[in-house]
Amino acid sequence: MAKAENSQDLFDSIEHDFAETSKKVADMEMRKMLDGQDDACPAILAIHPGAGGTESQDWALMLFRMYLRFMEREKMDFRVIEVLEGEEAGLKSATIEVNSEYAYGLLRSEIGVHRLVRISPFDANARRHTSFTAVYLYPVHEDVKYDLNTADVRVDTYRSSGAGGQYINKTDSAVRMTHLPTGIVASCQTERSQIQNRETALKTLKTMVAEFYRQEEESKRQDRMADKKKVEWGSQIRSYVLQPYQLVKDLRTGEETSDTAGVLDGKLKPFINAYLLSTSDN
Repeated sequence: MAKAENSQDLFDSIEHDFAETSKKVADMEMRKMLDGQDDACPAILAIHPGAGGTESQDWALMLFRMYLRFMEREKMDFRVIEVLEGEEAGLKSATIEVNSEYAYGLLRSEIGVHRLVRISPFDANARRHTSFTAVYLYPVHEDVKYDLNTADVRVDTYRSSGAGGQYINKTDSAVRMTHLPTGIVASCQTERSQIQNRETALKTLKTMVAEFYRQEEESKRQDRMADKKKVEWGSQIRSYVLQPYQLVKDLRTGEETSDTAGVLDGKLKPFINAYLLSTSDN
């Protein structure tokens, strides 16, 4: 009996060591793939619905929650700095600051247009609708070498809205800044002080504008935050079908799963890993 128990203990120990080693190898492989110019940077993730009113705005809210769950699952350091509610449901925009190491590298797979197919909860005739939402990602550098001319910036204040839940303070101190030459908008409603919101919005705007011009100077434009493609069929990266069947499929890598509920609850690692493998030079 003692011999059997010892054998089981040895088996459990070997199994534990194997699991630990496998995890370390997977982490090493992941870090090896995160060798891009900006991969080690913190990031700003922005979500904007496409045309389609309430349908697309509700889809934007679903994606917003999906990314929050992913970041919670991965124990990433993040904060919501802006959420603008839609008139009837969903949201018109959301911005998340992700301060974890390699945040940009891990999340760059999400840049592009996400397509949702479902029976609309807003359609009295229960018809199937297709909605689009764009996700943008900006690397945050400690020294942003860009001199933002404040004369080019319009500043508006407004009352915070509620779609951000626990992450948003309901005060009148929210700040929205618009860079007039590019039309880029950055907002902050996280802090109770308007001065703090203004400082965060300005930092975010500077990051976005600097990246816009950096992308503009590159010889080959990628489908990223500086791209002006319409948020529709032509630029989609991933499709989420909830009806008549259930399937999430990445159109770049072919990665797919029927666990739509899991994906929308933040289970994104298979898609991120597949994307990193497809873009890795190694």
